[in-house]
Amino acid sequence: MTPKQPTERIRKSPEQVRAAVHQAVIDLLCDPQGEDLNIPAIAQRAGVNHTSIYRRWGSLDALLADMVTTRLERTSPLNDTGTLRGDLTAWAEASAASIRTPEGRALVRAVILSMPNTAQAQDERAQHFRRRTHSIEHIRRRATARGERPPPLEQILDQLLAPLYIRAILGIDPPATGYPEQPATA
Repeated sequence: MTPKQPTERIRKSPEQVRAAVHQAVIDLLCDPQGEDLNIPAIAQRAGVNHTSIYRRWGSLDALLADMVTTRLERTSPLNDTGTLRGDLTAWAEASAASIRTPEGRALVRAVILSMPNTAQAQDERAQHFRRRTHSIEHIRRRATARGERPPPLEQILDQLLAPLYIRAILGIDPPATGYPEQPATA
């Protein structure tokens, strides 16, 4: 893959800026030359002014969190399979498929490994990831409406999402099939 050359700056709509910035981050993360991921490099690659990025996201951490949630929302739709188990399995399989791509794995790693441990950064991340937990809460509410008893949100996060993120950090692909029902091997 050859590095994408920075584009000339032209006036873009907010959605065009968002798409260009998101693509620039993916390009930089997957660039074999290993250019540092920072706001000026992203702005140059996206063909936007760095102030546009700061104005919209405020920080690299917030931009990365927005990208992960946006990507997972797009690739992990909330299918209604008729059962809680089916809904969570479909959701987890779609999440695993997204993280299994080189771009998805690189993005999750970048988000997790670049997280500063400040109160402001934690608040920014919480705002973006709240969108993701709302998806899980929607699945839980749907199950409750069907008369099922869903586990607490924390249990779902711990048992379905956390293993995917740990694998991404370690550079290990999620299972190609059968996640989350695949039994552990010795």
